[in-house]
Amino acid sequence: MIIVHHLENSRSQRILWMLEELGLDYEIKHYKRDPETMLAPPELKAVHPLGKSPVITDDGKVIAETGAIIEYLSEKASKLAPEAGTDEYLRYRYWLHFGEGSAMTPLLLKLVFDILPTKPMPFFVRPIAKGISKEALKNFVTPQIDAHLDYLETELGKNDWFVGDDLTGADIMLSFPLEALTGRGGLGKKRKNLKAFLKRIHGRDAYKRALEKGGEYSILDSKD
Repeated sequence: MIIVHHLENSRSQRILWMLEELGLDYEIKHYKRDPETMLAPPELKAVHPLGKSPVITDDGKVIAETGAIIEYLSEKASKLAPEAGTDEYLRYRYWLHFGEGSAMTPLLLKLVFDILPTKPMPFFVRPIAKGISKEALKNFVTPQIDAHLDYLETELGKNDWFVGDDLTGADIMLSFPLEALTGRGGLGKKRKNLKAFLKRIHGRDAYKRALEKGGEYSILDSKD
């Protein structure tokens, strides 16, 4: 039996959605974030040494990293991926890795520089921290986010989904960074293809079932 070690408000929500799309049987073990640090609880380290989510267990195997889990589940069910060796599969693999390898990097930097000036520090250091954060966001992070979003917007002008006419695991991977940016008001008004993509996935029955089972997912509190 597949067990999803699911942390609230985290990337593991994608794994629940993937499993619902595949129709595989699974169980959820829920974990709450520390209310002060917002980090995962230490109990997750009993599953994987890094103590992070998502991670699944299946027949004695422990699989971590969202992309690796999605590939594993897709192969297990023989669904949500093009046939290996085809051009579509190469495109699928690219977008699958793009979700964490490229799309998440500037988003995480934005989170760091947004939070940095709010952390406890000597009063005389705070103006320096604010200045560094402001310049980093203005001159590097925000331009990188815009470049990535413009690229994704253009790609979705070709098809409804990133690989073609059908949903794949790559779309599931890309959902989280796009939802996170939406929640921070980052998509803007001009990126209609990306907004239509999110509307499509949010309307899927499997996505809705995953939300019901996963619990709180406040990343969807959109400001766009």
